[in-house]
Amino acid sequence: MGIAEEVAGVLRAHPAVQGVELVGSRARGTASRSSDWDYAVSVDDFGEVAADLPGLVAPFDPVAAQWDPLGQCASYLLVFTGPVKVDLLFRDVPRRPAGPWRVGPDTLPAVDAHFWDWILWLISKRDRGMDDRVRGELLTMSGHLLRPLGVQAVPRTLEEAVAGYVRARDRLETRYGHRVPRRLEEEVLPLVHAPHSDPYRPSGLRS
Repeated sequence: MGIAEEVAGVLRAHPAVQGVELVGSRARGTASRSSDWDYAVSVDDFGEVAADLPGLVAPFDPVAAQWDPLGQCASYLLVFTGPVKVDLLFRDVPRRPAGPWRVGPDTLPAVDAHFWDWILWLISKRDRGMDDRVRGELLTMSGHLLRPLGVQAVPRTLEEAVAGYVRARDRLETRYGHRVPRRLEEEVLPLVHAPHSDPYRPSGLRS
């Protein structure tokens, strides 16, 4: 389980954390090799844990760390070198999904992090043959993130989403005179263009 369980172990040691439980496809044994590690975190004091989270995960050198703008509950999304995606789900802390991104020089780094985290998650869905889910998410991504960047066409594939996003982001970087880090993109992009079949799919798993 590697870094995912190490992160979970650090959380379990926090005095305000009641429990950390592996959930989702990893817990069910239906994950693809690119699936994220989902942990349900129960806490006594969410504010205290939320304030401490950046410091708790910093020693693991996350490529990206952000609160999910679209989560139904408070969800801290982490990506580590590999890439390895770890989502910490605070299911007892409801959240209202945010509206479409407001794009500007101050928000472009956060937009970039959200886009690549989203793409990484969708790669795992594509690898499991969940084509309808991918198409639905690309439609959501179009309205929430791509159109605010100036990408009008709804992408049909992850490759189209990436191509449209990168062109729009690069134009905005030139306009703003600011270049966002490429570390997360460099982790995720090779998986976008990798063969879609998943040799690590457990036997008996339906597409």
